[in-house]
Amino acid sequence: MAGRILLVEDDPQIADYIMSGLGEEGFTIDRADNGRDGLFLATDSQFDLVVLDRMLPGMDGLALLKAMRAAEVPTPVIMLSALASTDDRIAGLTAGADDYLGKPFSFGELLARIQALLRRSAGGVQKVQETTLRCADLELDRLIRQVRRGARKIALQPREFRLLEYMLMHVGEVVTRTMLLEAVWDYHFDPGTNVIDVHISRLRRKIDDGEENALFHTVRGAGYRLAAD
Repeated sequence: MAGRILLVEDDPQIADYIMSGLGEEGFTIDRADNGRDGLFLATDSQFDLVVLDRMLPGMDGLALLKAMRAAEVPTPVIMLSALASTDDRIAGLTAGADDYLGKPFSFGELLARIQALLRRSAGGVQKVQETTLRCADLELDRLIRQVRRGARKIALQPREFRLLEYMLMHVGEVVTRTMLLEAVWDYHFDPGTNVIDVHISRLRRKIDDGEENALFHTVRGAGYRLAAD
């Protein structure tokens, strides 16, 4: 799932982080670093979703959002803010936000919320979480924490189990470094190490060595993919 997103955020570090992660997911991102430019773009262009910081120079996020809704712009909006009390959330939702995410936040959660809003606006239905995940003859049982490939039982370390679980949740999809760092290591930045490559290589050997069909695939310049093809 991808689309065009408007990011209105004045903090360059946060903006770069969000844009990098969303870019890896295939989204097209336009950015404004102040409220007035953000309002111009939101009312003048077609976006699938707006990610809106609450505290902005020129015009704050609440005023921008109210102006959008007054202009009958229906684009879904996720508001980001360090102001995360119940009253703050109510104010954002009352002004017209579809979701409200407090800072600091993980990219994984932001992405999940974006995807949920895009599914909702498209009339999609979210999948119910499965307790057993599969790819071809590879099976991971979340309840008993057991992994098998065919009749072969595979012993994994806790981090390897979490890594495989995450990839099985995204079978057939390209999983990026940003996604893996946040979901498996709880890093909200790239530490600049080869930790992902090392763990993927080790997991690939345990899953694919001796098998006729490889399930792990490296997508050059993008990430990794778990699939039967």
